[in-house]
Formats: sequence, structure tokens, C-alpha cells
Amino acid sequence: MRNFRFTIGNKILGGFITLILIFIIYAGITIFTVSQNSSLTQTNSNVIKPSLTSIKDFNLLIIRSKMLVTNWVYLQSNETDKESLRTLHEEEYPAMKEKISDLKENWDSEVQRLEMDTVFTEFEGLLDVQKEIMGSLITFEDYEDPIVKFMASESIEREVIPRTDSVISHLNTILVQKQEESEEYEAEVLDSSNSLRNTSIILGVIFVILGLIGAFWLASSITKPVNYIKDIIVKLGKGILPEDNERKFGNDEIGEMAIAVGQLVDGLKDTSYFAENIGNGKYDSDYEPLSEEDVLGNALINMRGNLRKVAEEDKKRNWSTEGLAMFGDILRKNNDNISLLSDDIISNLVKYTKSNQGGIFVINSEEDDEPFLELTACYAWDKKKYLEQKIYEGEGLTGQAWLEGETIYMTEVPQDYVMITSGLGEANPNSILIVPLKVNDEIYGIIELASFNEFQDYEREFVEKIAENIASTISSVKINERTSKLLEESREMTEQMRSQEEEMRQNMEELQATQEEMERSQREREDKEKIINYTNMMIELDGSFYINSINNVTNDKLGYTSSEVGGSELSMLVESKDALKSMKSSLEANKTWSGTIKMKNKAGDVVDTQFSCGPLSGQSSGGSSYLMIGSVINKD
Repeated sequence: MRNFRFTIGNKILGGFITLILIFIIYAGITIFTVSQNSSLTQTNSNVIKPSLTSIKDFNLLIIRSKMLVTNWVYLQSNETDKESLRTLHEEEYPAMKEKISDLKENWDSEVQRLEMDTVFTEFEGLLDVQKEIMGSLITFEDYEDPIVKFMASESIEREVIPRTDSVISHLNTILVQKQEESEEYEAEVLDSSNSLRNTSIILGVIFVILGLIGAFWLASSITKPVNYIKDIIVKLGKGILPEDNERKFGNDEIGEMAIAVGQLVDGLKDTSYFAENIGNGKYDSDYEPLSEEDVLGNALINMRGNLRKVAEEDKKRNWSTEGLAMFGDILRKNNDNISLLSDDIISNLVKYTKSNQGGIFVINSEEDDEPFLELTACYAWDKKKYLEQKIYEGEGLTGQAWLEGETIYMTEVPQDYVMITSGLGEANPNSILIVPLKVNDEIYGIIELASFNEFQDYEREFVEKIAENIASTISSVKINERTSKLLEESREMTEQMRSQEEEMRQNMEELQATQEEMERSQREREDKEKIINYTNMMIELDGSFYINSINNVTNDKLGYTSSEVGGSELSMLVESKDALKSMKSSLEANKTWSGTIKMKNKAGDVVDTQFSCGPLSGQSSGGSSYLMIGSVINKD
């Protein structure tokens, strides 16, 4: 007995024996309490919690289906979202339905199971509507058809969105009920846990009393530093990062443990600040992992890189989407005047792409024998370079882009090519982007942008998409201008002849001179009518919209002869009834009408045409008649 002493090992041994005794008591009470909570926890974790998770996932799937079908209608080229929607229909939803169906077999509430069946039925009806939209918008022609596009948009507004809201409403009802059930189970487990906590408190008091006796023995050697380290680790276990402490420890194992814990706390603080910055979108914040094997730190760095990449891609995608919508509105304005349309396009395009200057060139094939590019609008452009000359096919970079029909992008710009000028001076741009206005392999003009910054890939792709839409609009504007001009000239000639006839009746003494003038005017009018008759489709209608005659061009395009369709209603040749109705309303109101009409040829095929129509006056029969002049829209 004299050799016995309370070494650190003996103290630790005595402490462990005491802890073991208290642990045995606590374990008995805990096992009893756990046995009561086992069935509740099992039901909550195996049925209710998975059901909550699956219902939330189903809710996200419904919302995503609405987004994807909307993108199907408005984003024609977004093949990724289209494939995602098909996968959702064919794979994701059947798998989700099977998973939830298996879980709901264990639900206690029959009302919830019936409500879930209602949700499935409504959502499958919604999927049928989506499939109709997907089936109506497949090819480029479907998207170009305004009626098909309008019907698809109407289905989104009147069917998809209201049905989606209804399904989500029913699903949220089930979700709230399941959440309440989970909370009830958790409350029962919590009550039982509180009882265990109270018991633990009682045992803790006993442990404290015994610990106070042994604390005096251990305080000077091991207990205080170990308790200090323990307090830090307990706080870390609760997610609390302790403040800095200047306590010093001996140069032993306990001291090394304290230093290591301090380093861990500092590292976790840096990690938490880094994670907070990532959460706030600050992806450029600096962070150093604790070591090469720091799993959490390296994972956060990888997450930062992935989130930065996703954010950049979303920014680019949203930028392109907003730009397409904005320029879609611009192209719908001033679509009857190329000059105003060009001004609006180039000013907005330079600003949206953050370029410094730009110009838009349109092919002029009417004035000279050889077509040439003329500058129709510019923004901060060096006009002197282009106002006094014409650009022919193959001349310079602009003419080369016209010749090849391909985009030209340069980052090494010749010093004498173009200068960006401001009030402070002038400088050479760092990049030039030249994009042809091309649709269906036919070029209608060129867009040229200059910038101090280099154009990114997504910006070039955006300008190319916009160029295609601009080309389509310019094509329509030119056709409308040419047709309207010919109709107006024909009408003016007719009015001129009527005035000359009246003057002839009033001035018999000038009959010979007036007759000569009338003959000359008649020949001019007939020459123009021949030009129109030989280059455009012409259909003459009576006041009831029955066909009086058709010209040879119409015969060539539709395959009918004048004798075959003479006396027939115009509706037998027209596929698009809405366009026919609009045309009749305008003509009956004694107004002109222009637009696109789908015609049927003799073989039964649909032919897209652009027609301008107007009433003819002064008929010998005294009745009304109408003249339709147009052409086939070439899609090759």
C-alpha cells in the first residue's frame, strides 16, 4: 500500500470506471427509450420522409415540364431542352409515378391515396396537351407558320399553365398533410427524447458531484487542458467555431493536441468564410485548403468551379434569350420600311453586344445591272468610307462575306481598315465581326460590327441567329414594297386615264392630242401590266370572290388553267382559311390587303405564297371585282 500512488493512469482508470458505471445506467435508460421510439422513427424514415422527398421531387418535375414545353414553343433551336422534355415524358415521370405509388400503399390515409391518384390523372392529361404541342412544332416550317405558332402559344397560356397550377395545388395539399404527419411523429420522438434528457440531467448532476471531487486531482496535470480541448471539439461538433484563445500548454502530447485543434478551428473558419462567399456568388474569393488531403476544402474549390461555370452558362443563355426576344419585337416594328428598320436594328445591336460601332448593308439589285451592297444604316461608323462608293460581290472583307456566305471574324485588324472615333481621338478596333444576312441560302445583306473587345463564341452565335431573322424580315419587306409599288403605279395610271377621258369629253377640239396622250399612257400601263403579268401570279375575282381568270404564271405555279378554275370559288385554291377571311374583309371594305396565303396546287400540295390584293373600279358591268398579285415564297 505504501508504494501505491495516484498516477495519471490511475486517475484516468478511476475516472473511466466511474464513467462506465454511469454509462451502464444511462445505457439501460436509453435502450428502454429507444425501443419506444424505434417504431415511430422507422415509420417516419421509411414511409413519410421518403414520401415527402418524392412529392417534392414530383413538384419540381411538374414545374420543369412547364418550363421545357414553354421553351419548346419559344426557343426553336434549343435541342437540349427538347430532349430533356422527351426524357421527362418517357422515363422520368413513369419512374417517379412508380416510386410514389409504391410508397402510398403504406399511407394510413385513404383520402391522401385518392388525392395522389387525382394528381397522376391530371398530370397525365397535362402531358397529353404537351405532346400535342410537341407534335405541332417539329420542323422549321412549323415554327415559321404563324397559325401553328399561335395555336401552340395559346395552348401554353390556356392549357399548360392553368393545368400545371391545378396539379401543383393538389400536390401541395398532400405535401402539407405529409409534413404535418412527419411533425407529429417527430414530436412524439421529441417528447420521449426529452424524458431521456431529463434523466441524463439527473445523472449528469451525480456525475458533476463526483467529478468535483476528482477535479482537484486532475486539474493540475491533465483535466484542465483536456477539458479545454474537449470544449472546443464539442463546439465544433455543434457547428460553433470558438473564438481565439491565448492559453499556453506544455510541450507534450496535450500541447500538440491543443495546437492541432487550434489549427483546425482556424481552417474551419476560413472554410466557412469561403463557403459563405460562394453562397453570395463571390466565386473569385481566395482559399487555401488545409493540406493536399483536405477533402472538404478541395470539394469546396471544385464546387466553386462548377458553380462559376453554371453561373456563366446561365448568364450567356439568358443574355441570348433576352436578346432574341428584344430583336423579335424590333423586327415586328417598321417592317414596311427598310431604312427605319435598319436604323433600329444596328443601334440596338451595337449597344446590346457592347460594340463600339457597326453598319448594316442591304443588297440593291434594282438600280444597276450588277447587284451591290449599300449602307442603309450605321452606328458611330466612318461613313466617308462607304457613302461615295458601292460594294460589289467579292470586294473587300464585306464583299467576300457576301460572296462566300460565311461569317468573317478578325482579331488582327489592319490599321487602315476602320477607325473608332470619339471626341478624345481615334483608335483601331481589336476585333471585326462580319455576318451575312442569310436565310434559306439566300443572302440579303451584311452586318458589320467593330469593337475594342473580342467577341465571345456565344456573342457571335447570337449575331448569326439575329442575322437570319433580319434576312427573313428584309425579304418580306422587299416583296411588300415591290408589290405595293406596282399596285400603286397601276392605280395611278388608271386614275390618270379616267381624268384624260373626262378632259377629252369637255374639250372636243383637243380630241386628237388627248387621244395620242391616252394611247401613250395606255401603252405604258399595258407594258407595266405585262411586266406584272409575266413575273407575278395574278388572279382576277368578281364581287362574290369567284375566279374570273388566272394568268400563265399562276398556271405554272398551281397547275390549273383558266378554264379549269374559271367560275369557281377562290376558297378551292386556298388552304389557310383565316388569311382568306382577313383578305375578304379588307377587300369588301374597299381596302388593299397584303399577306401570306397557303395555296393548293392541282396535285393537292400546299404552296406558300405572298399576295397583295385590291379592288378594281370602273368595270363595264357596274359590279365590283378584285385583283390578286403575288408570288411563291421560295424555301430552297
